[in-house]
Amino acid sequence: MTTLTRAAKIIIAVTTISAAIMELIDTSIVNVALNQMAGNLGASIEDIAWVITSYAIANVIIIPMTGFLAAYFGRRRYYMASIIIFTIASVFCGLSTSLWQIVLWRFVQGLGGGGLLSTSQSILFETFPGKQRGLAAALFGMGIVMGPTLGPTLGGIIIDSYSWPLIFYINVPFGIVASLLTYRFIPHEYDISVKPKIDWSGIFLLTVGIGALQYVLERGETEDWFDSRLIIWLTVVAVVGLVTFIWWELRQKQPVVNLRILKDWNLSLTTLLTFIVGFILFTSVFVFPLMLQRVLGYTAYETGLTLLPASILSLVFMPFIGKMLQAGTQPKVFVTIGFITLMGFGILMSRADLNVSSGFFALPLMIRGAGLACLMVPLNAMAVAGLKPRDIPQGVALNNMMRQLGGSFGIAIINNYIAHRVAVHRMDLVSNIYSGSNQFAERYNQISQGLQSKLPVTANLPQQTYKLIELSIMKQTFMLSYLDAFLYATLFILIAFPLIFLTKNRKIGGEEIKMAGEAH
Repeated sequence: MTTLTRAAKIIIAVTTISAAIMELIDTSIVNVALNQMAGNLGASIEDIAWVITSYAIANVIIIPMTGFLAAYFGRRRYYMASIIIFTIASVFCGLSTSLWQIVLWRFVQGLGGGGLLSTSQSILFETFPGKQRGLAAALFGMGIVMGPTLGPTLGGIIIDSYSWPLIFYINVPFGIVASLLTYRFIPHEYDISVKPKIDWSGIFLLTVGIGALQYVLERGETEDWFDSRLIIWLTVVAVVGLVTFIWWELRQKQPVVNLRILKDWNLSLTTLLTFIVGFILFTSVFVFPLMLQRVLGYTAYETGLTLLPASILSLVFMPFIGKMLQAGTQPKVFVTIGFITLMGFGILMSRADLNVSSGFFALPLMIRGAGLACLMVPLNAMAVAGLKPRDIPQGVALNNMMRQLGGSFGIAIINNYIAHRVAVHRMDLVSNIYSGSNQFAERYNQISQGLQSKLPVTANLPQQTYKLIELSIMKQTFMLSYLDAFLYATLFILIAFPLIFLTKNRKIGGEEIKMAGEAH
């Protein structure tokens, strides 16, 4: 294996992390552009949501197969092909003139993007072997946290100042530079591998099972869940497809996804913990912007700026944690701290109200940033600690798939929970309002007098007054529901907390983990 210089290692790290950030930004940057895209493409908001759904389905299908694809085509070649596919698809997304054109190209973009995430991490782990692996995990963790957080901010700036195609075009220069750096600096040795046999049945079962599951999670709320025959049938397809997939893969000598590595106790527990981290990471990035924009009146740009300091804190913490792991600190110490701090974040957020200023969110968001730093780095390192070199790419892929699925499950569950709590809180608030109460009369008169000077003489003053009261009720209803959602997510952290203490202590790095290239 070629000995890499310090400068080459830095360039490889920048290349792989930038590619991972680019992919993760695209999972959230589109969210703030949906209204403009719908108007421009002549689609409804419900239909334009397919732009998100198609990307997510392609992403979660390809991620578990990245270990196989990297072995079949060679990791360096597959990585560069993924960057090129992602970049070309980005161009065609921006050029799309109809809904189904952009849905198709977003799917292609998701196939390329899914290959970037896990392969970036595998290349980083090969570039930083042994005791340096904790630092590699820290570097990759920075990208994992930055991507979903920067997406809404960047999207808000672009939508406020330019037009929606630019959210895709900005990928092009980064894609070109990443391709050139990959070709020039990532060693040819990363391509050396024994070609496995193609497991066509496994690929088909994985695509059907995971694709159906992701559709159910992404579109379930829109389709009214199990009131929809389509959702019922796709749930059956997902269960049957995934169960058959597991049975098939365990019988194959060269499976497309080597599920046998889950016999490793630490990897199995780490994937479950990573699932919960994905749940919290994606749901908090989903619920918090909704609360700020729908209830408190923030713009997308202002929301992004509110999230930014906590992301910067995570970036500061992660290299420090990587160094501590490298020095021999047990990962479960940081994972324990991370889970406790995230529970603190949920509890503090649940104490907000309609009168809070942006300064209120600084402390809980900082706590969230520190907590995610304590979780991302150790879990990324724990996922591969103790695995044989040839199994590292597969372990990385499974861990990343669980993070993405955790986010999909989290958003689906939280969305459904919020809808339920909205109904409950609205009923409670309305039941406490009756026209004979002094408080209601005082509030009614206050609003009515405020409207008198603003409305024309012909306006129906009582009707407008009741409309404003209704808006006030709905605002309070949504605020209470979002606060409940933070506590609900905290409950999942509490349930998963005991799993930390079932993991075994293992060194991150050392003789048991060598560069994957040495196994070839």
